[in-house]
Amino acid sequence: MYSSVFGGIILHPAMMVIPIDDHMVHRGHGVFDTAVILDGYIYELDAHLDRFLRSASKARITLPFPRSTLRSILVQLTAASQCKEGTLRYWLSAGPGNFLLSPAKCPTSAFYAVVIADVVSQCKNGVKVITSTIPMKAPLFATMKNVNYLPNVLSIMEAEDKGAYASIWVDDDGFIAEGPNVNVAFITNDKELILPSFDNILSGCTAKRLLELAPKLVKQGRLKSVKTANLTVMEAKGAAEMMYIGSTLPILPIIMWDEHPIGDGKVGDLTMALSDLLWHDMVAGPNTHRICVPY
Repeated sequence: MYSSVFGGIILHPAMMVIPIDDHMVHRGHGVFDTAVILDGYIYELDAHLDRFLRSASKARITLPFPRSTLRSILVQLTAASQCKEGTLRYWLSAGPGNFLLSPAKCPTSAFYAVVIADVVSQCKNGVKVITSTIPMKAPLFATMKNVNYLPNVLSIMEAEDKGAYASIWVDDDGFIAEGPNVNVAFITNDKELILPSFDNILSGCTAKRLLELAPKLVKQGRLKSVKTANLTVMEAKGAAEMMYIGSTLPILPIIMWDEHPIGDGKVGDLTMALSDLLWHDMVAGPNTHRICVPY
């Protein structure tokens, strides 16, 4: 763990703590992001870090260090952990100081980061999902990756109660939004890859990378087109294939929604082709997207 409160990297688990008076703890005034570590490389760190800073700006949290320093800390932390596979998770809070609603008396913002060893692999089995009844976040908060994840938690608990993996949010206009902590994508019967527009939901780094890679399948003639657009529930449930997209997945096939099969109810070939594209990018992609950790 790294903690700017302690001023360095912490190796002893007993010291991996956050002060109770941190504004992120008692007021939820903080933002976060996550990147995957695979084969000794950090995948899409710069894209995640850019989103992290956008979230911080929306949350009106000033940086304790320049972007370059934050990036250096994350790379050094990963090296110190000796972890070659897992996740790198980091938070920026308004900082400790008192228990008031306003952060005005918090002396400085705080930066925390943790490396977690975990198995990272492709998801090849399909899952079931439901339509969430938990109200989704307003656009300001949905497009900011902040620590106020109570709607997300309740949404996935609702899904688990019904024997599903997770859920799908539908916005007030009846358009597909996102999952609790993932983007969602569809392949139509005309072989179009469609992701819901990012206007009112979190712009997923992995989803954006998929939009950059998927045209390769268009060139091969396997996909007709790749785009973002508004999709109604009826259009989405009529898709041939459906999937979640997220940093740690990177693609998870969805084969049933509200007890109705998607397509033929089996994991689709194009879903797995897209998964292969992302996986290859994670293990052998360009250095612009993979940061080699100096262990």
